[in-house]
Amino acid sequence: MSVSGEPLLDAEHAAFIQGAVSIVAGSRDAANVPRLARALGCRVSDDRRRVTVFLAAFQAAALLAAIRAEGAIAVAFNLPSTHRAFQLKGTDATVVPLDASDVEWAKRYADAFVADIGLLGYSGALGRALLWFEPAELTGVTFTPSAAFEQTPGPRAGEKVGG
Repeated sequence: MSVSGEPLLDAEHAAFIQGAVSIVAGSRDAANVPRLARALGCRVSDDRRRVTVFLAAFQAAALLAAIRAEGAIAVAFNLPSTHRAFQLKGTDATVVPLDASDVEWAKRYADAFVADIGLLGYSGALGRALLWFEPAELTGVTFTPSAAFEQTPGPRAGEKVGG
C-alpha cells in the first residue's frame, strides 16, 4: 500500500492483470528453492487492495505448499501480443477456496488469452492445453500487493511502481 493510503494497484494496472495476460506465480520454500506455476486467471478486489490468482491444485502443489509455509508470492503478468509486462509481490499470501463464479472467470480468462496468442499465430488448441484445468481442482491464492514493477522490455524495465 502506498504512503497516502491509496492501494498500490491503480485502476489501469488492475484492468491489465485481469486481461488476456500470461500469468506465472512464484514463491520459495523454506530451503529457498523456487516454486512456480502458471496461473489460470486473476481477480482484483473492488478496492484494488487484494489480488487473487487462480491455480490448478494438481499442477501447483509445490507452489501452494511454499505459499502456505512462507506467505511470499511474486506474480508476473505478460501480454504476449505486445510483450507488455508487470509484476506484483506480496508477503501475506494465503491459499483460499474458490467458487463457481471464479471457475467461470477462469474460463473467460482462457478465452481472452487464447485470442491474444492467436494474434501471434498460435493455435487455440495450444492455448487451451496451456490453461487446461479440472474445475474441482481450481484454487486461489490471495495477497496484498506490497511492491509492483514495470517489466516491459525497455528503459523502464524493473522500475518500481507506486508506494
